[in-house]
Amino acid sequence: MATLQKKTDKKKVNVSSAEKYLSFEINEEMYAIEILDVKEIIAMMKFTKVPKMPFFVKGVINLRGLVIPIIDIRLKFELQELAYNERTTIIIGIVDENLIGFIVDRTADVLNISQSEMAPPPKFGTAIDTGFLKYMAKTSNGVVMIVDLKKIFSEAELHNVIEIEKNKG
Repeated sequence: MATLQKKTDKKKVNVSSAEKYLSFEINEEMYAIEILDVKEIIAMMKFTKVPKMPFFVKGVINLRGLVIPIIDIRLKFELQELAYNERTTIIIGIVDENLIGFIVDRTADVLNISQSEMAPPPKFGTAIDTGFLKYMAKTSNGVVMIVDLKKIFSEAELHNVIEIEKNKG
């Protein structure tokens, strides 16, 4: 009976010991999102601008018949806008069952990160917003910031972005 208990405990540890995250780079810093929040990764493509949108909404793309709003993460993070190049990619993410494209400087790897490697993001006070970070992961290549795609936006911003998809589709 004791042997059976040990096997059960071991099985639980293996199932939850590591989760998969897609890592990407912005401004030479590594970020990651849960792989389950990723629909696909595509090369940078031409987008159609939509008037009267927030500065970080670059426009929309038609991806196999789906109209998908495109967000420039650099602009959303209040970083300097850069010209897109051959390494620039769009991560099609799933936010509240809606598809949103996120422009990143470069897509990196799929990482296996265990709970033991994660820590809550540091608190910098009210002047710096880190509410969009789920965790900071300590990996062999340095610190990776785990992002919650939904929390990148305020409720109003998320509503506006989702409405783009619904009104154009």
